[in-house]
Amino acid sequence: MRSYLLLAGLVTVSGCASLHNSPDTAPPPLPAHPDTWKNGELATIPPIGDWIDTFNDPVMSDLIDEALSNNPDLAATFERIEAARAAAAAVYGRSLPSVSAGGTVSASSNVVEIGGSPVRSDAPNYRLNASASWEPDLWGRVAAGISAAEADLAASEADYEAARLAFAGRTAIAWLQLNDAIRQEKLAEATLEARQSTLRLTERRFRNGLVDALDVRLARSSVASSEASLIGRRQQTGIAKRAMEILLGRYPATEIDASQELVELPELSGAGDPTTLLSRRPDIAAAEARIAAAGFRVEQARMALRPSLSLSASLFTSDNVVSNLFDPSYLAGQIASSLTAPIYNGGALKANIESVEAQARISAANYVSATLQAWKEVEDALAADVYLQQQVTALVTAYDEAVAAEALAQRQYQNGLATIFNLIDAQTRRINAEASLISVQSSRAINRVQFYLALGGNLAGDAPTHEINSQGTL
Repeated sequence: MRSYLLLAGLVTVSGCASLHNSPDTAPPPLPAHPDTWKNGELATIPPIGDWIDTFNDPVMSDLIDEALSNNPDLAATFERIEAARAAAAAVYGRSLPSVSAGGTVSASSNVVEIGGSPVRSDAPNYRLNASASWEPDLWGRVAAGISAAEADLAASEADYEAARLAFAGRTAIAWLQLNDAIRQEKLAEATLEARQSTLRLTERRFRNGLVDALDVRLARSSVASSEASLIGRRQQTGIAKRAMEILLGRYPATEIDASQELVELPELSGAGDPTTLLSRRPDIAAAEARIAAAGFRVEQARMALRPSLSLSASLFTSDNVVSNLFDPSYLAGQIASSLTAPIYNGGALKANIESVEAQARISAANYVSATLQAWKEVEDALAADVYLQQQVTALVTAYDEAVAAEALAQRQYQNGLATIFNLIDAQTRRINAEASLISVQSSRAINRVQFYLALGGNLAGDAPTHEINSQGTL
């Protein structure tokens, strides 16, 4: 009876001792930051809602949905959540009592001599046994391990949300790059046609004795250069198509096509407060969760220096008759407890504490680094939008003037008032201005995607999450 009272008392003590407080896992102080962005206006709240809709491109939206559903890299990231969830459940399961049961059957055969004659005696033996063991969490070490596993799960979920957001951004950017490549290819085709038209005009004027062979040679060289440029543009389009198809989880067969239409960008609104940004970005949430996990592991390592209590109990019955195994009068049992404390282990436990403390400091430094990077990405996107818009304005003027200059050079060349050099130069300026305008317009659209990503932009669907309740069960 005293043994059972001792067992009950130890369980009560363990239950009280396991109610520990979590360690101080607050992130370290962040560098000073301004109340507003240096390169943009402060909005009361940052842009909310599905940022993909702001592009008003149903095809891009459908492709992003397809990529989020089919890409194997994103699927692998999701499975890391499942692994972390299972690991958290395993840690919690190991904190509970362990119960096992088994049975054995054996037989012995003896030969004895009775009345001068050997007689064989066969005796079977049956045994059933059950055992239970438990290590009460006297100091909260096990609970700290459970909390660390829960924080790891939270970090994995935040990583998945960050991966979904980044992947949606990659798909949107790939779509914009594909449209840019096709527009550049169409421009190269139009350029080749213009060069060929100039060649036909030059050859006709040469036959009429109005120009010499130099003009013809230069016109033919321009055609050949345009053919080479078109081939290069077609290669770039193929690369862009395959990149898009890989993101969609398709075989890269260059079968996807794009609209080539210019993206109508909405006016860029403010980015909200720099501090508010930290609550929106999933990568910041993941860094915070890893700080918490590191803090709990520090506590777990420190508690390993304290004594540990082990409790075990077993019941068994054994007889040569099966029916007797279930008779309570044949039941026997054993109960034991042990208290152990580390005395000497070569400094392994203290070294482990130093290791996990260093990991905690690494997690804290990574949090600060992620925060600074988040602010930088927003500032970069805000500044780039201003500069790219200024470039678009300047290039529109350059393109319009180049078109007018090319038309004028074309008329003057036909009338013998300008040389082939003037015409080719005017054509080249118009082509370069148009190509640059296409490129900068695409860059501005891509920067707009990066702006929403920097703000931790929302997606239409919520990432699946798995939470652990207060008892630690999934």
